[in-house]
Amino acid sequence: MAATEPTSVRAASSYVGSAACQPCHAGEYEKFQKHSKKAKSWKSVATMAPKLTPEELRGCYECHVTGYGKGGFVDYATTPQFADVGCETCHGPGAAHADAGDPSLIGKPTMATCEGCHNASRVRSFGFKPLLHSGAH
Repeated sequence: MAATEPTSVRAASSYVGSAACQPCHAGEYEKFQKHSKKAKSWKSVATMAPKLTPEELRGCYECHVTGYGKGGFVDYATTPQFADVGCETCHGPGAAHADAGDPSLIGKPTMATCEGCHNASRVRSFGFKPLLHSGAH
């Protein structure tokens, strides 16, 4: 759904995509897009996809897209706005916050948030390290 739809049309816990954050958080958005590898994570998925089973690909989606299995990314054809790690990956679904502008309606990431993807198993397998700010802000 478009970021401009009124709250009554969108569920309070729905994803809106990082572009909806840009008008109010231009500096953070630009810095994230320019400097964060997360903002370009779909490129890795697209490169590896032909070599992966559907189950392996779903495993990639868990960490390389926004909101997979939670109302965000479904597939690239239908939800391309979520085909990278975006603001809502760390901050949670942003519809209510985008509509109201209320800071209490968006999550503040903690190390536990990072560890959803940057956990011991993935650190060993891929060399990932949890970085709370990781070039985002």
